[in-house]
Amino acid sequence: MKLYKVVLSGLALCASMTAFAQKPAEEGAKTVYDFVPHFYIQGQIGGQYTLGEISFGKLLSPNAQLGIGYQFNPVFGLRLSANAWQSKGGWDLAANNTTYKWKYNYVAPQLDLTFNLSNLLCGFNPNRIFNLSFLIGGGANIAWNNDEAHDVDAAVRAATKVGDSYAGQNLQYLWDGTKVRGFGHAALAGDFRVSDRVALGLEVGANVLSDHYNSKKAGNPDWYFNALAGIKINLGKSYNKREIPAPAPQVVERVVEKVVEKPAPVVEKHDQMQRNVYYTIAKTDVDVAQEKKVQDIADFLNEHKDAKVSVTGYADAGTGNAKINAKLAQERAEKVAKMLKGYGIDESRITVDSKGDTVQPFSENDRNRVVIAVAKY
Repeated sequence: MKLYKVVLSGLALCASMTAFAQKPAEEGAKTVYDFVPHFYIQGQIGGQYTLGEISFGKLLSPNAQLGIGYQFNPVFGLRLSANAWQSKGGWDLAANNTTYKWKYNYVAPQLDLTFNLSNLLCGFNPNRIFNLSFLIGGGANIAWNNDEAHDVDAAVRAATKVGDSYAGQNLQYLWDGTKVRGFGHAALAGDFRVSDRVALGLEVGANVLSDHYNSKKAGNPDWYFNALAGIKINLGKSYNKREIPAPAPQVVERVVEKVVEKPAPVVEKHDQMQRNVYYTIAKTDVDVAQEKKVQDIADFLNEHKDAKVSVTGYADAGTGNAKINAKLAQERAEKVAKMLKGYGIDESRITVDSKGDTVQPFSENDRNRVVIAVAKY
C-alpha cells in the first residue's frame, strides 16, 4: 500500500472515531476535556531494512528504540530517542558470481518534532481509539564493528585479478573503528489507546545518511528504514475533565433581550434592570452596538441613588481553555464597570465578578460571551 493511502486511511479512521465520540455532545452532554502538557516514555522493537543491491531478505536486521517525549499542546511535541542495533550491506559480484554481505552495529540518538495529525484535523479527543502522528528530525549515527566489510573486501581482492575493475570497485568508502555521521529522519506513527496512560503503537521511519555509511561507493545517499512496534506511557495526567451543568431555562431573559434590541421603549421591573452585553470571540472591548446597554444601566443607577449593580463576566466553553476564558471574562466585566464609572457611578455601588467558562448562562454557545449587569434597589 502506498504511503498516501496509509495516511488517508488513518485520517478517515480518526474522523469516524471523533464523530462517534462527539455524538453525546451534540445531544446535549456538557463534558469538556482540557489538554494538559505532559511527558511520556516509549519503548519499541522491530526490524530494519538497509537499502542495497542484494535481495530484500538478506538486508533485514533487528532494531530497537527508547525515547522520552513532551507534548506541549494537542498537536505539537518533541521526542528525544535512541535507535540502535544493526545495519547491513551487500554486494553481488558478477566476476565470480558470488553474493557478499556484511553487518555492523550502530546507535543513533535523535531529536524529532512530532505532529498529532488526528488532533490537528479532527480536534482534541482523549478518548479517541487511534491517533496518527508525523515525526521529522535528525541526529547522529554512531557506527562501529565494521570488520565483516573488511573481510569481504579481502575476499573480493583475492577472488579477482590485481587491477581487475571489480577489485575494490565499490568498497572505496570502507571504514573501521567508530564513525559518527549526521542523518535526517521522518516517520509516521499510529497509536492505539489502551487507557489514559498507555497506548500501543506502530511506527515506520526512513533515515538518510551520506554515501559512506555502508562502505560502498554508489554516488547517492545511503538509506535505512525501520518498522517498530511498542508501548507509550504518559507520565502524569494528559487532560482534565469538566462537567458543565445544563443551563436553567432563560425564557424571561430572551424576551427582555428581544425587547432591548428594538427601538421601542423597554419595559423593566420597577425595582431592577438587567442588560446583557455581548462580545465577539476573544474580544473584551464593548462593541459600539452594545454601548447603549451600559448607558441604560447607568441611567437607572443615576435615577435611583440607592440602587447598586452587579457586573458578571462570562466566556463560552466552546473555544479557548479554562485559563484564557477566565481572563477574558474578568476583563470584560472590568471594562463594563469602568464605563459605568465614566457615567458618574461611584465604585462603591458596583460589584464585579467573573465566572470564566465554569458557568454557561445560555444554551447557545456563542451567547455565553457576555457580561450580565443587574441593577436593583
